[in-house]
Order: sequence, then C-alpha cells, then structure tokens
Amino acid sequence: MNVFITGATGFVGREVLRHLDQAGHSIRILARDSNSTVVQEMVSTHQAEAHCGNVLDAGSLRGGLDGVDAVVHLVGIISEIGQNTFENIHTRGTKNMVEAARASGVKRFVQMSALGVRSDAVSRYHKSKWAAEEIVRRSGLDFTIFRPSIIYGAGDQFVNLFARMSRWSPILPVMGTGEGTLQPVRVEDVAQCFVNSLMDSRAVGQTYDLCGPEILTMPEILKTICAVKGRRRIQLCIPLFAARSLAVLLETVFPLLLRKAPPLNRDQLVMIEEKTIGDRRLAGEHFKIAPLRFRDGIEKYL
Repeated sequence: MNVFITGATGFVGREVLRHLDQAGHSIRILARDSNSTVVQEMVSTHQAEAHCGNVLDAGSLRGGLDGVDAVVHLVGIISEIGQNTFENIHTRGTKNMVEAARASGVKRFVQMSALGVRSDAVSRYHKSKWAAEEIVRRSGLDFTIFRPSIIYGAGDQFVNLFARMSRWSPILPVMGTGEGTLQPVRVEDVAQCFVNSLMDSRAVGQTYDLCGPEILTMPEILKTICAVKGRRRIQLCIPLFAARSLAVLLETVFPLLLRKAPPLNRDQLVMIEEKTIGDRRLAGEHFKIAPLRFRDGIEKYL
C-alpha cells in the first residue's frame, strides 16, 4: 500500500514510520522542509519519498497525494505559538488533508485524535480535535479514528521530562488536585494499531480508544517513575489558581521572548484535572495488543 503520512518527524510519527516500513508499505512523508537533515535521514532509512508542504497551506498539498492509497494524519500540537493554534493545526489542517485526499482519489484515512475528545469538551484542545473528528466522519472517506491517552516511550517528552527533573530536584510538582486520571499507552502499541488498521476492514468507520491497562493519577505516575529510577522525591501539589497564573505567564513570555511554545498552558490544566477513562477492549480485540503495565513499559527505556 502507498501511504502518505503527516507528522512523521514527531515522537509518534517516527514510530509509525518504522512500523509502516516493517510492514512493507511504500511511504511518502509530508515535510515543511524536505531538505532538512531529519527528513533526509528518514527518506534514506525507510526508502521513502518526501513532499514539501504544510497542512495549513492547502495549495502546498496539491499533487502530493497522487497515487496514494491511504493517509495517516498525525499532525498535532499540545501548546500554541503564532499561527500554530489548536484550531488551525487540528481542525483547519485536518480539513485541508481531507480535501487533498478526496481531490487525489484517496479512499482510506486514519486520524490521530485524543482520549477525552467529545462534543461537550471544555478545553480548546479537545474542542479542536472533536471538530477535526467531525470533518473526518463527514468526509465520505473510509476513515478510522484513534484516541490515545498520554503516549510514552523512548524519546517521549513526558516520562523522560520527569525522570530528568528527578535527577536534580528533590521536589516534583503536581499541578492542581492530582486527582485527574490517565491511562498511559506505549508508543509501540499506538503505532501497531495505526499500521494494522490500514489493512483491516473491521477498522473502517471505527473510533478506537488507545489506553494502557491501568488508570493512574499524576502522583501515581510520578511515584512509579521515581521507583524505576531508584529515587525518592517529595511531590508538591500546586493549587490551581497558582498553576493558572504560572500558565498565563508562560503563555506570554515564551512566544514573546523565546519564540517558543510554552511548556505549560491553561488548556493542559483543564485536561489534567479530568477523570478520563477509555475503553481499550475494541482495539485490543481487533489489533491483538498485549499492553504492559506502566512500570514494565518505562523500565524498558529509563
């Protein structure tokens, strides 16, 4: 199968790319800079093609999907800067990809969404992802939508962040009440589901939750990370009002002075307080995933 993939240079994208190659698919990568060292390395390693374009520029996608059988659309952000807003990247970007797929006669479309996405979502992140799902559902394409919980693995910016922090800090912060829930899922399992769904007719028209086997709070996750690293650290809960004030400050300072997206934003604070629980049974049945406990999973790379 000829597969067009967006977001290939990201954490999840690199793993999906590896699974696509192992499965014998032909690959075409969407890249804003097709001559970058990272993209050229991917092209060489996976015998892939690179198409220069941007999901926000519909014209740049023209012709890029010609001869393609399926699209794997992974592009997403967790923090905003400039024109890279949730509404632009998640909603408008998906609309452009769907229209490009239809224009090129592509029938199969696999969409990355997120656990917790729903019509009455509170966070703008989830609202923009829901709007993207609706575009895909109404597209007339043979779609599959995946909603993963927080994804971990070698090279992630979640577990590794706190593992690094625990090296030098005796205190690890917990934003808010610490009562929100997550179901961390391995990046290998997420990639396997995406790639296996391409050839599985049962996946057409389905929306899958991708979750690990455990429902964990943030304090439990931090405790597990420290246990694997053989460290004991104090956890300090930061009250929501203080966390929001910090988020507002970072949302202002990082884009203005550092030209970077902030490491914490108010949307993340909304989501981290939610008790989101997914149902992993359908994905497990269709794709035969053997999920690991969170501790067992992170021990493989920490």
